Amino acid sequence: MKRKSSEIKWDKLDNTAHLFPVIAGESMSNVYRISVTLKEQVQPELLQEALERVLPWFDVFNVRMRSGVFWYYFETNQKPAPEVKEEYRYPCQYISPNRNRNYLFRVNYYKNRINLEVFHVLTDGMGGITFLKELTYQYLRLAHPELAEKLGDGLSSETSLNREDSYLENYKKGHKKGYKTERAYMVKGEKLDSLQLGVMHGYMSVEELKRVSKGYGVSINEYLVAAFLWSIYQDSLHGVKNKHGRPISSCVPVNLRPYFDSITMKNFFVIVSAVFKPQKENYTFEEVVGIVAESLRSQITRENLENLFAYNVSNEKNFILRAVPLFIKSLAMKYVYRTSALANTTTVTNIGNIQVKEEYEDYIEQFSAFLSMSKGQNVKGTICSYKNKLVFTISSNLAETSVQRGFFHRLSEDGIAVQIETNGVYEE
Repeated sequence: MKRKSSEIKWDKLDNTAHLFPVIAGESMSNVYRISVTLKEQVQPELLQEALERVLPWFDVFNVRMRSGVFWYYFETNQKPAPEVKEEYRYPCQYISPNRNRNYLFRVNYYKNRINLEVFHVLTDGMGGITFLKELTYQYLRLAHPELAEKLGDGLSSETSLNREDSYLENYKKGHKKGYKTERAYMVKGEKLDSLQLGVMHGYMSVEELKRVSKGYGVSINEYLVAAFLWSIYQDSLHGVKNKHGRPISSCVPVNLRPYFDSITMKNFFVIVSAVFKPQKENYTFEEVVGIVAESLRSQITRENLENLFAYNVSNEKNFILRAVPLFIKSLAMKYVYRTSALANTTTVTNIGNIQVKEEYEDYIEQFSAFLSMSKGQNVKGTICSYKNKLVFTISSNLAETSVQRGFFHRLSEDGIAVQIETNGVYEE
């Protein structure tokens, strides 16, 4: 694998990314983690070498962020790749460029697990998976030279290095604001110590999930989102009507690439909301599943998805707004974010089924992923699967784990065997 030239390139942030540097900080990092667990111990020196070989190919990752008069922008980072370290602190902490060679991602390891943590300004989960897979392939070729002899040392043919802003490429005029701002129910409780993040993984069979979901007449994603909202409903509201009349609502990010034939490595997603508003006493789980499925299906259409991002793009393209200095834009974006952030109780994101090249399958045990916390959302869920194993990971900054227990208990009641693993925060 040959290194690319070290010329400095400049690039704009994609339409969604403009928000992240404005709201990010120590208390709200906007960092997500995707991990791959190997069937062997990680050799740190080889992982460092793999990162140094792969990074120059990925312009989306090989950047530093600068602030201009009107917008933030990226330029090629000419410093050495970030230092790979053994995991030694809580996950998804704020990535301070000054302590990370100006890079906006980090790579660390623990035993046989490789962790990639990404500041969302760079890319979404799909972009993160692409980078992590190529990093893992390169590492395995270094650890097992016979793989390099057989496969060569280049990037996979299915890996895209495309950097287009697919929001702008697919924008059409004439759309109104699509995001709702009605305040949602908030899960509250005693907080963990500052910077602590509790993580609980639930491992289960994809086949069992298919069987159960089919029984309810919904997809696996709809079933899991409904079960998560159900656990909040049962734990926080104890199955009764919310006296404030606020809905229990989950952000559900939707990957837009399949809908618009995009192969970009940058962010390209929108948020829909699965909404359950208790208006009577004692809903059954079957009722909640039906409500959540209908809520999602009514929103996940190409026309509605296009409408959701078109409003934001129209603001970016507005000549008057473009001429407003960055510090004023930042104040306005912070205000808009604060007013809209409380419109959802939680987030459940589905990374999807992760597939790797057949030659590497025997070396990889599983993948997992989870999110950091954001304003008003103290508990979140992330779904990803590899082969026949699905992992539902719940991240939270609350000391209490009743929502987590309720969720996995709900699945167990439906006959789904779940194996639980935590990061130890709840045992301290």
